[in-house]
Amino acid sequence: MESWLFLGLVLAVALLSQNHSLIIAAVVVLVIKLLPQSDRLFNLIDAQGINWGVTIISIAILVPIATGRIGFHDLLNAFKTPAGYIAVFCGILVAVLSARGVGLLAQSPEITVALVFGTIVGVVVFRGIAAGPVIASGMTYILLMLVNSVINRL
Repeated sequence: MESWLFLGLVLAVALLSQNHSLIIAAVVVLVIKLLPQSDRLFNLIDAQGINWGVTIISIAILVPIATGRIGFHDLLNAFKTPAGYIAVFCGILVAVLSARGVGLLAQSPEITVALVFGTIVGVVVFRGIAAGPVIASGMTYILLMLVNSVINRL
């Protein structure tokens, strides 16, 4: 019963904030929860969902290349400005942080609750986009490593 209330609250907040991605996500999860074999489906989504999401995002990123809107000329131009170098660095950093974050989530699933809550607050209050839990877990990993390093030195 608690999960229904929690998901209902997430849906209500999503509706109030008019966040379409969060509305769709909450409705899909609630509908799946109604299915007789929902536990099996949730286990599959839990195990593979992040990989599916990364694949969908990767497809969306590659579409401008496929349509010809972005070509080699644009890639070369990216390296002509400081912003281009910063973007490449940030892309690498996010990829590395995300990999560390997925590992952290596997080791400490309880962190997922805090990350989900933080993501919902970021989406609703600050009009963010709910693409950040994996990146947030990577940032959490780095900050935890720094905190542990400082504590171990004391």
